[in-house]
Amino acid sequence: MDKLIHDDKGTTTISNDGATIMKLLDIVHPAAKILVDIAKSQDAEVGDGTTTVVLLTGEFLREAKPFVEDGVHPQLIIRAFRIAANLLVKKVRELAMSIEGKSLEEKKTLLEKCAATTLSSKLVGGEKEYFAKMVVDAVTTLGEDSRLSMIGMKKVQGGTMRDSFLVKGVAFKKTFSYAGFEQQPKKFENPKILLLNLELELKSEKENAEVRLSDPAQYQSIVDAEWNIIYEKLDKCVKSGAKIVLSRLAIGDLGTQYFADRDVFCAGRVMEEDLQRVAIATGGSIQTTVNNIVPEVLGECEIFEERQVGNERFNIFTGCPRGQTATIVLRGGADQFIEEAERSLHDAIMIVRRALKNSTVVAGGGAIDMELSRYLRQHARTIAGKSQLFINSYAKALEVIPRQLCENAGFDATDVLSKLRQKHGQGEGALYGVDINTGGIIDTYANFVWEPAVVKINAITAATEAACLVLSVDETIKNPKSESAQGEGAANAMAGRGRGGMAMRGRGGRGMRRR
Repeated sequence: MDKLIHDDKGTTTISNDGATIMKLLDIVHPAAKILVDIAKSQDAEVGDGTTTVVLLTGEFLREAKPFVEDGVHPQLIIRAFRIAANLLVKKVRELAMSIEGKSLEEKKTLLEKCAATTLSSKLVGGEKEYFAKMVVDAVTTLGEDSRLSMIGMKKVQGGTMRDSFLVKGVAFKKTFSYAGFEQQPKKFENPKILLLNLELELKSEKENAEVRLSDPAQYQSIVDAEWNIIYEKLDKCVKSGAKIVLSRLAIGDLGTQYFADRDVFCAGRVMEEDLQRVAIATGGSIQTTVNNIVPEVLGECEIFEERQVGNERFNIFTGCPRGQTATIVLRGGADQFIEEAERSLHDAIMIVRRALKNSTVVAGGGAIDMELSRYLRQHARTIAGKSQLFINSYAKALEVIPRQLCENAGFDATDVLSKLRQKHGQGEGALYGVDINTGGIIDTYANFVWEPAVVKINAITAATEAACLVLSVDETIKNPKSESAQGEGAANAMAGRGRGGMAMRGRGGRGMRRR
């Protein structure tokens, strides 16, 4: 389900992306901040599975709590959890199936399945096939250079989700325009593109400059000099042979009119990231001066046009020779909806990039979690001593993923989990997971519910680390110097006795205790 979060400034965010929600929460409890950090790290490393990490950590701690209350030393639990995590990482690698060595078309189909799995739990889940195809096209367009910044996301209100489209090139909103802009041509074929990082307008003096004249006739020469400088700059731009001039800084009235008279299109105040993407796609380089512009620094593309998208005008460059960039233009009704669609697509893009780099996938829909849980339970029987109990409880914690999937889809979790345990217990159902359409169980691998193995490995290791970190703390001591923590409420929160906090009393013999 989605969460609606609104802050003091009145900004409203609707999201079900774990990392986004965790970032926006105002968290006081020190242990809870660890969960925020691991959600962020999962988002940065893999891009998806942020909710999984938080769920697993919480469940590991819940399973460890009775042992701690019974007086078991936390180091024993930590040791067992670490052993379990290492075993699971090896097992995931064994169970993973490679998609390497297939043709590009086959690979694309497989990657679309991965993207669709990621999108199925999101707000845009109803159109997951449409967006999965778009995401895979965008990522494969990048080629070897799979930097995330090379995929632009532009949001335009209005229309339906299906009106969203992918530009294999660069698209950005029409920038602030001056008089004369409408007289410029709005479409070119095979134009040369000049990219600048300098102003092309008459500037007033920044400081209070003072010029002393002995002869009034000299005043005109000063004014002329200023005009000559800008005309010279504009003339050099036109002589370079460029038909499109883009600049990060302003191109004023004079420049706009000058270019319009010579059938040249110009846009000033282009955002830095858009300018960088145009440079990479068209093979041009950004200039900080207009002196001696050589043909090598000009970019080129097959078609440039200005097109209406909803309420906005878009400048679109397609058929770029380098082709290492793509732009997704998202449409939808409300702003919050489009923003959530952007976050969902970000997750899908990250997953496809990861699957391309580490081309191994595992069955999703809770299948891999149930199989790992079964494997750990079996392994626990071979261990003597207390570790057997701890590893068993770790295995039980893994079942939180399929259970949560059932609850989110509105089905009876107990019923579905019993079926899954039976199937996995027979040793033949390693690929069986939750079917969120019928409320039963299904071979998720055969039905293309896949996720990259690296997501699972990262989630398990991060969640185990976080749980072990919380377990290893035996005292929370308030720093008396901090002003904010003087109140009783703050002391309670810091001591972990706030509501929902896991209270752990000191366990170190005569250690320092605070009642």
